[in-house]
Amino acid sequence: MGHHKEMWAAICKVQLLSRGMISRHCSKLFILAWMFVAIHLVAQTQYSLAKQEIVKQRLDFYKGNDTKREAALMQLFIQVGCTAPHLSEQPVPSRKQPNVICVLPGSTSETIVVGAHFDHVEDGDGVVDNWSGASLLPSLFQSLSGSPRRHTFIFVGFTGEEEGLVGSEYYVQQLLPDQISKIEAMINMDTLALGPTKVWVTQSDPRLVNAIGVVAQSMKLPIAAMNVDGVGESDEESFIRKKVCTLTVHSLTPQTLHILHHTADNPSALHFSDYYDTYHLLAAYLAVLDTRFAPEGHICTAKPK
Repeated sequence: MGHHKEMWAAICKVQLLSRGMISRHCSKLFILAWMFVAIHLVAQTQYSLAKQEIVKQRLDFYKGNDTKREAALMQLFIQVGCTAPHLSEQPVPSRKQPNVICVLPGSTSETIVVGAHFDHVEDGDGVVDNWSGASLLPSLFQSLSGSPRRHTFIFVGFTGEEEGLVGSEYYVQQLLPDQISKIEAMINMDTLALGPTKVWVTQSDPRLVNAIGVVAQSMKLPIAAMNVDGVGESDEESFIRKKVCTLTVHSLTPQTLHILHHTADNPSALHFSDYYDTYHLLAAYLAVLDTRFAPEGHICTAKPK
């Protein structure tokens, strides 16, 4: 990955301006109104949480090459109840490992995709980048599968992200135009557990950023904007090119950037309490997103790189 362009923004949980910059002049009444709505939504939504020791065990499956990781991800999905025909492997040309796809059917064809790549580079263990994201996929499925859902959730472990978004590009290329139009959100997880939850705002849709902001605030969980333009691409980019609304969650800061693609990417870099907070936030966030459908005519503002 290349050098990063730093941009800090204290996340104002509700009102966004253009180019992903967050307004510091949010109306207090507007914030309070949205906070009331968010607290009500979180209280009404149904989801469960895997125990901390279980999430930690799943994180420990990072060991081995990408073939072993793909097999581990399949096994973890099976353990939480995602089995055939809802669990499948999508062969990807030029890649030894396939995409791993787990579908949680909803009452409508409107879709929310939750993705994370499981492949890693040779330097380091790749537990941060990106087994931290991939191993959360089964836990998030488990969190949502206990209650009926309006949206169909598709959890995808992408292959070949480090080789140029190979798996996610192939995934979206195989979708029909009607299938793409049904994707209301693509939530991407990449490089978690280095600290509290961060949002890559310039690669995310304002509506989705607003929603996770108010959910985090209502739950008193930490969240902040941290753009990492210039560091490299992640799998949300394949969806942005298809004009799908995306949200990318990570944990990078200028102080932790050196861990990427380095021997420092090992278990000692993990902050599990922050990681579990991210999991808790995402589980609640996805449950809240499921209660609402995207506004008709909504246009996503993130642009392809």
